[in-house]
Amino acid sequence: MILIVGVIHGDENDGLPILDLLSDMPLPAGIDLWLMPAMNPDGLANDDRHNANGVDLNRNFPHDWTQIGKQGDGQYSGTGPASEPETQAFIAFAERIQPTLTIWYHQDLFRISPSTGRDAPLRQRYAELTGLDYESITGGIYTGVAATWVRLTVPDAMSFIVELGPSLSVEEALVHAQAVLEVAQLAASV
Repeated sequence: MILIVGVIHGDENDGLPILDLLSDMPLPAGIDLWLMPAMNPDGLANDDRHNANGVDLNRNFPHDWTQIGKQGDGQYSGTGPASEPETQAFIAFAERIQPTLTIWYHQDLFRISPSTGRDAPLRQRYAELTGLDYESITGGIYTGVAATWVRLTVPDAMSFIVELGPSLSVEEALVHAQAVLEVAQLAASV
């Protein structure tokens, strides 16, 4: 089971064209693909990183949650771990479907962070297929991160973030959609 999340930060929505393409593409045999266009519908509607409560949902997950800032701050992590309804709903969903691999789209660093874990070959292959740099993501406070929660909480799950650039052409979206399908097949063998 493969889960693709198009938007967690509402102002980073270039994952949506990739999911649109995936919804119409034939799937390789044995691939069960779930598409979640937006985990943060309020943020997407308002073109805002945060949900309606001003929380950065990618700092609100219970694994390694830390209080960051206050409402109005860029990385405000909420009043407690999984304090937000969107986070709670995602947790319940992930626990129910038990994805083998979850891919999260963000913007705009043009990279995939390396890993030494089981998902390392998938990350590296995705980077090769799309031309993204395979280097560390820096510049934030990384606690309560969704991808980390999935990887360390859902049994046998792999999860990683794809940092797209500031814009995405139709051709680039197609390259990413094809990369998802190839990496999904690799996930079955890792």
